[in-house]
Parts: sequence; C-alpha cells; structure tokens
Amino acid sequence: MTPTEGGLGAILLAGGRASRVDGAAKPLFDVGGRTLLAAAVTAATDAAARPITVVAPVLDKTLPVDWVREDPPFTGPAAAVVAALASWSEDDDPAWTLVLACDLPGTGAAVRRLVDDIPLLPSDSDGVCLADASSRPQWLIGAYRTGALRAAASVLPDAGRDAPVRALLDDLAITVVVAPDDLTRDVDTWEDLEEARRRAEHAPEEPS
Repeated sequence: MTPTEGGLGAILLAGGRASRVDGAAKPLFDVGGRTLLAAAVTAATDAAARPITVVAPVLDKTLPVDWVREDPPFTGPAAAVVAALASWSEDDDPAWTLVLACDLPGTGAAVRRLVDDIPLLPSDSDGVCLADASSRPQWLIGAYRTGALRAAASVLPDAGRDAPVRALLDDLAITVVVAPDDLTRDVDTWEDLEEARRRAEHAPEEPS
C-alpha cells in the first residue's frame, strides 16, 4: 500500500470487558496462527501507520506499539480514542488516523480497503468507515482526519467517559462504504471465534 499523503496513525481498541466471552481477552484469541491483536498491528504497520497506539493493558510486550489506557478503564471506545489522542504530540499528528477494534479476523483486508478509499473521499469528508451488508456503519473500522478527531474529542463531556463512539463522531462528515462481511465480521462470542477459525483454515494466504 502507498503511504497516505500527510501520514497515517493508528488507534487500536483492545481493552473492553468482553462479557459475551466470559471476560476473556478477545484480542489474544488465535485465528489463523496469530492473535487478533497481532493481526491488527500488522495491518497498521503494513499501511505505514505511525504512531500505533493500543488502548488496553499491556497484552503483548513484543509488539512495536505504544500502550495507553482510558481513565478510568472500561469507560468505552470514545474514552479510549480520547486517551490515545492525548498521548500523541499534536505537533507531530499524522493527517489520518485508523481507528480499529481488535476483534476483527479480516483486519488486514479492512485496512487495505480504508487506505485505498482515502484518496477517493470528497475534500470535505472527515473520514471513511466500513459498513456491514445491512449498511450499518462500523465506526471502529474507520480512517478519520486526525484534526477532526481531535476537535471532536475536545468537546466531549468527561473526556468521552461512558460515551459510545458515535458521540465522538456525531458531528463529523463521514463517508460510509458497504464492504463484504469478511471485512466487517467481528468476534463477539465463542461461536464467532469458532467460525472465524474455520474460515481461516480455508482462506487463501493474505498478501504481505
């Protein structure tokens, strides 16, 4: 992939409670021979993203990322994005920021789609996110102008604490692109995990 003009950063959300899988660390689920978190980091790295910040407790010290936590922990994705942005030097901001949940088996293909779509966006668009087959936006599979994210974060009450990510993005002009299920399907339950593993066994190898 060609690096995005103006630079690209990444915020990876990996610190949720995962109540539907008994509190297990979903980002550490192995699918296709690597964890979902490692797959997300690889996708961001392959897209030349820098910085790459994971919002979570430190789950894998071998990964080339920065780690932060929302304050207090478990206060939702909007708070997580706010915390990650606060850890970046605004003077060195990339033009664009990937915002990705770390429970996506298809994260590599999803990031390639987002990066390919950025140059096609209208000049007044604040970003792009993928939608599932029912056209429901998946805000945590998106690429957004970093300046727009910062401006939205600055006016969120309580630094986004307990707010849905939609509250952060509500006033932004975001292009929503319907994508194949393989790009937007997440792992939310044990059944989802088994299905993701079955699919990975039969999937062609992803390009590097």
